[in-house]
Amino acid sequence: MILYNITINVTPDIEEDFVSWMRDIHIPEVLETGIFHEHKFFRLLHDSEDGSTNYCIQYFTESIEKMMEYEKKHASLLGAKTTERYQDRAVAFRSLLESI
Repeated sequence: MILYNITINVTPDIEEDFVSWMRDIHIPEVLETGIFHEHKFFRLLHDSEDGSTNYCIQYFTESIEKMMEYEKKHASLLGAKTTERYQDRAVAFRSLLESI
C-alpha cells in the first residue's frame, strides 16, 4: 500500500476557509480520480510562533503505479487549484510512504 501524505502550513487568516474547502471541494475532487480508496484529514497539535496551523491529508492507494498515474494525470491541475486559491498562505510539503 502507498500513502501519499501532504502536510500544509496554513496562515490564521485562511484557516476556516481552508478546512471547509478541503472537506467540501478538494478532497472529494482528489477521490473522484479513482486513484485513492481512502483518506484521512488531520490537524497537527502544536503551537507555532507565527500562529499558523499545520494540516495533514493522507491518501491511500494500492500501488506505486496508481500513484504515478495520479502524478501524471491529475496532480498538477489539482495542486494548481490550491495554489491559485491560497498562494503562499498555504504551503505544502509532500511525501510518499510504502507500507512494509
